[in-house]
Amino acid sequence: MTQGSDLFSIAPSEISFPLPKAVNTTLHIHLTFFATTATVFLTTTSTGESQGTTRPMGSLVYAIPDRFDPKNTMTTALYTSPGTIDHARRTAQALARRMNIPVFVGCSIDLSGQVVEEEAEGLAKIVDTIMRRWELFKGEKEEQG
Repeated sequence: MTQGSDLFSIAPSEISFPLPKAVNTTLHIHLTFFATTATVFLTTTSTGESQGTTRPMGSLVYAIPDRFDPKNTMTTALYTSPGTIDHARRTAQALARRMNIPVFVGCSIDLSGQVVEEEAEGLAKIVDTIMRRWELFKGEKEEQG
């Protein structure tokens, strides 16, 4: 059994930024890297929402990279919500493929009113932001080990 400090590689990070082409919508990412997996929780807030407004849980997806085909990932929906399952699955697949570790993604983002191109830009920014943090984390681990 590993010591408690070994279970968590870094403290959770919370990141917020406006979605591309939807400046009235802010995306919030809660990100934690563990020794062998990562967890990501995504939600949005919109300008004009009251501070105490909460969103439904959304979807939770688990994705793992395929050892035999690096371009493929396997996903399992652990909890589904019709409005968020697609975003959760696409985000989990992209992260598992690029990070090459299992990833849990919880998603309660609301992209209603956005066209497909805007949603794609939002997904790209989410993945790129998380990957920048992942590269920093890997660099820190290499310096320590």
